[in-house]
Amino acid sequence: MSNNLVAIVGRPNVGKSTLFNRLTQSRRAIVSEQAGTTRDRQYGKCEWNGREFSVVDTGGWVVNSDDIFEDAIRRQVLIATEEADLVLFLVDTQNGLTDLDADVAKILRRSQIPIILVANKVDDGRHQYYAAEFYKLGLGDPQCVSAATGSGTGDLLDLILSKLPEGKSEGLEDGIPRFAVVGRPNAGKSSIINAFIGEERNIVTEIAGTTRDSIYTRYDKFGFDFYLVDTAGIRRKNKVSEDLEFYSVMRSIRAIENSDVCILMIDATRGIEAQDMNIFQLIQKNNKSLVVVVNKWDLVEDKSQIAIKTFENAIRERMAPFVDFPIIFASAVTKQRIFKVLEMAKQVYLNRTAKIGTTKLNEVMLPIIEATPPPSVKGKYIKIKYCSQIPGTQIPSFVFYANLPQYIKEPYKRFLENKIRENWSMHGCPINVFIRQK
Repeated sequence: MSNNLVAIVGRPNVGKSTLFNRLTQSRRAIVSEQAGTTRDRQYGKCEWNGREFSVVDTGGWVVNSDDIFEDAIRRQVLIATEEADLVLFLVDTQNGLTDLDADVAKILRRSQIPIILVANKVDDGRHQYYAAEFYKLGLGDPQCVSAATGSGTGDLLDLILSKLPEGKSEGLEDGIPRFAVVGRPNAGKSSIINAFIGEERNIVTEIAGTTRDSIYTRYDKFGFDFYLVDTAGIRRKNKVSEDLEFYSVMRSIRAIENSDVCILMIDATRGIEAQDMNIFQLIQKNNKSLVVVVNKWDLVEDKSQIAIKTFENAIRERMAPFVDFPIIFASAVTKQRIFKVLEMAKQVYLNRTAKIGTTKLNEVMLPIIEATPPPSVKGKYIKIKYCSQIPGTQIPSFVFYANLPQYIKEPYKRFLENKIRENWSMHGCPINVFIRQK
């Protein structure tokens, strides 16, 4: 079942980011607060009444320039209406109706997508009456909320769920892995998908789906059996002159969420760029396994081992601290190492299902912990006595029982993760490490 995608649009300073944070507060792990690009805080998940949907704050991608500000906003609105299942159009009751609000409303009225007009900053009863002027926009009843205080957001969430399509069965067989090919525009996604499928069309089976869902292709030849989640050319762009970075991220969100393994395409002629990092962070936040493919390797002049090692180091340095993933130098045009990509994607998927016996885990990890214990805090020594793998989790998850779990910090958790990776094959697969009271 694919997640629905809700986009928040509106002019600057109407409270889009505040509403975004309010809607995603139940899943703060997805909305990362750590240092990184601004876009780390522009994508998240919201859970309400047992249902889950993804939220995108379009404001994070607007180019901050007075000269092209309004054009940039209109462009983001156009992309949002193409990619999302529902649009929240945010307006400001305290500043009132503006010409830019009217321009955005004109775009939204022409689209076929469901729209909810959200009148924000209704912090008291007086401002609620100000919302009446937004009926002029022709988008129905304004839903009054205060994103800052949370007033009205419960009713808004109920309305969102009523307008989102119920999750439909995709008609896919259970137990078959899903591999998504993602990457920024012109990285070679379409080329590698064509190289995978080849000429033997009778071997692949198209799975019908709505235009707003990812397209699945069954691939079952040469000993492989998986669904290919296609982000390239999913739908027509309606001649939108879009911000390619924003468009590629919007399109990647759905494909990443619907996959088990992500094949991230990087253009060898351009190196790793900001767009690649944005998509990598989406993969990481959704706990998906990863295979990095450096495509167009046939166009690179220097193919020496030194050049390969330098390129690998640059990729791992940018994507740290998660560095345990395969990097394959390939060419979709010449089909160089294409089979290797499929083999590695299958192996990375199998690594997700790895099960380590509790006895074996303790035999290996406890001597390592004893030799390098957690640093003492305030003169108190921290002791880890026992560890085990948590059964039935989406990715391998391990729990370590300690006398003072609150004093074990992130660097030591990474140390434990690295030691697990050294002793068992978790290549390309994310790992969760939890510390609990013994």
